Amino acid sequence: MSNKRIINCAITGAIHTPSLSKYLPWKPEDIAQQAIDAANAGAASVHIHARSPEDGRPSADLEIYRQIVEKIREKSDVMLCLTTGGGMGMTIEERTAVVPEFKPELASMNAGSLNFGIFPLAQQLENADFAWEKPFIEGAKDFVFANTLHAMEGMCTIMRDNGTKPELEVYDVGHIYNVKYLISMGVLETPVYLQFITGVLGGIGGTVYDLVNLKQTADRVLGVGTYNWSCNSAGRMEFPMCTTNLFLGGHVRVGLEDNLFISKGVLAKSNAELVEKMVRIMDEFDFEPSTPEEAKAMLAIKR
Repeated sequence: MSNKRIINCAITGAIHTPSLSKYLPWKPEDIAQQAIDAANAGAASVHIHARSPEDGRPSADLEIYRQIVEKIREKSDVMLCLTTGGGMGMTIEERTAVVPEFKPELASMNAGSLNFGIFPLAQQLENADFAWEKPFIEGAKDFVFANTLHAMEGMCTIMRDNGTKPELEVYDVGHIYNVKYLISMGVLETPVYLQFITGVLGGIGGTVYDLVNLKQTADRVLGVGTYNWSCNSAGRMEFPMCTTNLFLGGHVRVGLEDNLFISKGVLAKSNAELVEKMVRIMDEFDFEPSTPEEAKAMLAIKR
């Protein structure tokens, strides 16, 4: 088994809000610069969300994405993974608008619906910097992140037609069965790329037992050799879960989207700092971070 592993870095996401960490990037130039710095630290792929430059609110504005994408591409050969998470009421075309517009190597494709319980974070927002933050987080208690089979087929088709590989976000065991269905319908080509997202309230837990459950299910349902996979976990289990996944043969994802802390009670000052910690852990066990070109070969990305 190769000792090369892909480090993915999720730069800002749409979960944490500016008041939760002063180091969370939300202006376009800061998102782009942190992505470049993460790549220089060892990330082969950066997962990008856009935010309003006025108040840090999650945004689907293509012009904001353009500022981020162009700056990263000017300075780095890191693989881009653009989100298609979208918002409530958005069409398939709206959710995937970044794909035909920017033709990234990767784009996230959420492999099923789930409750997305980030509402406990609201307890930390009594004195939020922006009025939208606390209601946004509290609203998650009555929110279902909808990803219907119809929507998934449509998004995978758009990605296939634009030469973008779907990064399949797997939040629970049932999502692996959805991936099998999409393969059978011909809208996904093997080897598929799974991102095991653990520790989100409403999805599978963030323990080693849950990770092994996902891996064994993927082996049984999809078949060994038909997929590549990465893992991340929300909050304090980010590094324990990523380290475990190295020994299972998988890749890793770190970043301020998933975890704001570098150690107990200490905020990470940047995404690069989280990547650097992952590189140190890998080095202790004789693993090496792959380059973007090596990562493309591993994932069968032809672009």
